Amino acid sequence: MSSDAAVTPAVQVIDVVKLFDGGIVRALDGVSLEVAHREFVAVTGPSGCGKSTLLHLIAALDHPTSGRIVVNGRDLREAGNERYRRREVGLVFQLHHLLTHLSAIENVEIAMFSNGMSYRQQRERSRELLVAVGLEGKGHTAPPRLSGGERQRLALARALANRPALILADEPTGSLDSASVDRVLDLFRSIREQQGVTILLITHDAYVAGAADRIVRMRDGRIVSPDAGPADDAVPPRPAR
Repeated sequence: MSSDAAVTPAVQVIDVVKLFDGGIVRALDGVSLEVAHREFVAVTGPSGCGKSTLLHLIAALDHPTSGRIVVNGRDLREAGNERYRRREVGLVFQLHHLLTHLSAIENVEIAMFSNGMSYRQQRERSRELLVAVGLEGKGHTAPPRLSGGERQRLALARALANRPALILADEPTGSLDSASVDRVLDLFRSIREQQGVTILLITHDAYVAGAADRIVRMRDGRIVSPDAGPADDAVPPRPAR
């Protein structure tokens, strides 16, 4: 990484406003946020506070009404959104959006469609990722035959297929049991350490947020606490299994 890249934040959200319903609903109200390279940040807050809207804007799934979002030094207003989502970010959602008629390995491969890799390279990369997320031996299993935790790990493997610098995760543990939650969080930490990715995770769960380097709290479309670390929170222990 160059010295300039090390200084420039991975994500810059600059005075972003997002309006819906003809301006009646103010989902984001002047939000500014910086996320450093290789940082693991959790954004938390009550339902409807704007945290998912913020993530969708950073993913270029929608556009701000005003303000700017810069990812790895590039203003998203000037980025090709489809290429940006395919090559530069990995998206993980609570609902996995896996293709149920394809096998696990094919679900990973499809993310690499039209990226210039040969079929053999795609298959090799997919196998490596399935091993990395603990799904070795499950490559030919269709998603409906996987557990909830396995499906979420498969979604994470797919998100990593094109070696993105930024992982955006929206409530990725919301539908998982506690054992699967711990395994997914371990995977996020391991991937950050081994691959140097930046992670921005949306969650309402204090236990999940406590796994991050920093917790950002939102309320009513605004950031109310951008710099809280896990140690500042009374993070409840995960209930005994």
